[in-house]
Amino acid sequence: MSELHQAAAAGDFDTVEEILLHNRCDPNQRDIDWSHKTPLHWAAAGGHAESVQLLLAHGARPCLQTELGWTAAHFAAESGRLGVLRLLHVHHAPLDRPDRCGDTPARVAQIYGHTECALFLKKAELECQAYRKMAAQKGLTLDDVDEEWTEDGKENQDNVNNI
Repeated sequence: MSELHQAAAAGDFDTVEEILLHNRCDPNQRDIDWSHKTPLHWAAAGGHAESVQLLLAHGARPCLQTELGWTAAHFAAESGRLGVLRLLHVHHAPLDRPDRCGDTPARVAQIYGHTECALFLKKAELECQAYRKMAAQKGLTLDDVDEEWTEDGKENQDNVNNI
């Protein structure tokens, strides 16, 4: 786990800021020992909205997924972090992305009893889809797909089909 991962998990805004300002760590670095979590995943899970904002401002990609397909939104939903979910939504994070089991952040929030988050996410899912459609019509490119995770998923599916 990098120093940035640790600072993001602890909600240590000053250290996160110091690391990012001096380019000491890629904000999208995946921690292979922790299911490929990025610093953004850790900050979102802890509800550290200021660190989430800072990471996003320094290029953290909210579409990146862990080995099981969880985005920062899944982690925020699991722990009931409505403020972080709202922040991710403002930054056009893909709040409707399913994990390997097919669960979206809204479903995760529902499973963990975070009703307010689940209601927000149901509405946000529709807004994400509308934004994606509008972007496609206008020819805008979106950063809402984790290419590495998508490729891994295809490889895993190919392995299952060959058994």
